[in-house]
Amino acid sequence: MQDADTPVLICVVGPTAIGKTSLSIKLATAFGTEIIAADSRQFYKEMEIGTAVPSRTELEAATHHFVQHKSIFESYSVGDFERDVIELLDNLFQKHQVLVMVGGSGLYVDAVAKGLDTFPAVPPVIREQLNTELEHHGVTVLQQELRKVDPDYYQKVDIHNPHRLIRALEIYRATGHPYSSFLNKNSSKRNFKTVYVGLTAPREIIYDRINTRVDQMIADGLEDEAHTLYPHRHLNALQTVGYKELFSYFDGEISREQAISEIKKNTRRFAKRQGTWFRKNEAITWFDYDAEFSEVISEIKAKNAL
Repeated sequence: MQDADTPVLICVVGPTAIGKTSLSIKLATAFGTEIIAADSRQFYKEMEIGTAVPSRTELEAATHHFVQHKSIFESYSVGDFERDVIELLDNLFQKHQVLVMVGGSGLYVDAVAKGLDTFPAVPPVIREQLNTELEHHGVTVLQQELRKVDPDYYQKVDIHNPHRLIRALEIYRATGHPYSSFLNKNSSKRNFKTVYVGLTAPREIIYDRINTRVDQMIADGLEDEAHTLYPHRHLNALQTVGYKELFSYFDGEISREQAISEIKKNTRRFAKRQGTWFRKNEAITWFDYDAEFSEVISEIKAKNAL
């Protein structure tokens, strides 16, 4: 049973481009605390523009952790993230009663707040078979299989990330049970309380904000950034919206205008999957994206006796 002295981790979640970074900085400032980033692509220092890394001004406004601390050439899993964050939280809670975690990567947020799910071992030959299928037939075949055998997970996974598809399908092929059936079975004990704050908006507003952000990324030099990373396009970190589409443009498969349009479309799809993931968490208190900060912090304090 957690008491009034139990430290609190405020998790700011919601779809991409909704304003999570701004809210997290306001919360960190109000509580005089620090921010943990839970964005699985902002980890990588080579991917600045395409992952909407907080600006220099934003990074200086509050201490951030897990932003651009890895290279795309390093392997960094959600399990690694969970381990590293829990270790850091143990230290930071020595000096802060409240910490803020922010990000749209639901799996990474849940890994810290609840712990990772346990999956059975998979024979290496199954993963090898799936990688071979990906190489010879492309990602579409894997997407179609996952949609058939595990429609629940298909609705919330990034279906354009072959690493995630292969992980889900290897579990299914090894056990005969869908990947989603192993989710949310275990809950690790934490020595902190988790408070979820979600930002939302009507779909048309989310989509408009996404389109505006993509246009700004292009204006800020995303094309040049992607060109620099193009020789390493095979790396898992670069199987990411914003880069894959430009790689196809560099390959001559689509025009520049089509690439930009595809980035917007795929980002909208990603936001929809984020919404599906977060809506299943009944512990989230939702606020409109343009709610007054005083309303948000008053609700947090009232509900959690902060």
